Parts: sequence; C-alpha cells; structure tokens
Amino acid sequence: MILEDYSPDVVERASKIKVLVLDVDGVMTDGRIVYGTFGEELKNFDVNDGLGIILAKRSGLRCAILTAKGSRVVFKRARELKIDKVYQNFHYKIRALEPICRRFGVSESEICFVGDDVIDAPLLKRVGLAVCPPNAMDEVRELAHFVTRKNGGRGAVREVCDLLIEARGKWEETVGRYFKDQA
Repeated sequence: MILEDYSPDVVERASKIKVLVLDVDGVMTDGRIVYGTFGEELKNFDVNDGLGIILAKRSGLRCAILTAKGSRVVFKRARELKIDKVYQNFHYKIRALEPICRRFGVSESEICFVGDDVIDAPLLKRVGLAVCPPNAMDEVRELAHFVTRKNGGRGAVREVCDLLIEARGKWEETVGRYFKDQA
C-alpha cells in the first residue's frame, strides 16, 4: 500500500482514526439480498474484506457495524470477525453516533465511517474520515473524503482497512511480518 495514492488530507484524517464503523449492504456486501427457499436471508461477504478487518483490529483499531436492517447473518459475520459492537435497525444512523462515541470513548473526529446511501449521509458529514465505495449514490460520493477504488462487497472495506493501518504507522508490525521469511 502506498500512502502517496491518497491526498495529504485523507492520510492526516486516517492517522487519527480509532474506530472503524461499517455499513453492511452496499459496503460489506455488494448490496444484493438473496432469500433462500425457506425465507432465510443470504448475503455475500468478501474474504479479503474480512481479513482487512481482522488486521485492522490487530493494529489496535476498534470496529463496529451500523446497519438499518436487522439480520442474523450480520451477527454471524460480526462474531467471526470479532467486531466490537453491532448496531442494527438504525434507520436514522446519525442517532447511533453519540452511543458509538460513548462506548468507545472517542470523539467524532476519531471515527471513520463507510457508507453508500442517503441514510448514511448525516453520519458521513460528521465523522473524521468519511468514505464510500464507487457504487454509492452520487450525493453520497460528494460527501466522502475519499471514494474507494473497489466496490462494496468487492474489496472496498479492505482498501479502507489497509489505509487506516498504514496511515497510523502500524503497517510493518501488523502486515509486514507476513512478507518476512519465517521458518
């Protein structure tokens, strides 16, 4: 990862982040919801995004999911990735900002939020680093400090995690060790 790919403002904002908050549909997934024969909800999660979250947590970041929908699948994925907190059924996501700040003991400027749709807009306006994937609504992309290269559910979360790890000076200790010859 090369920080030079990002504006100095984005790198500066990313260096101050302590909590990563992720929307689900359109960010952690490609936005499609599939229902099985018996009505069960199915979602596709990207394995590289998952590893990015695990690495981000190893680097010291805390992580939360914030979604308008309630889903057992989301809780299952959150458990697998050891997500710190899941906030479901928040149709007005801005209402979760104060509880998130309190729970994690951070200010709004220490939060990175990744969202993609109109219900994410109020939160994107308030956090320290606002991010969206390129498949986000046009109005949402205009609010973002940066737009990922990869789409939601297809590597966008990993891109954000890698940026946060590197901008906070944690790349070598968190990721670099995998590139060293280990016997």
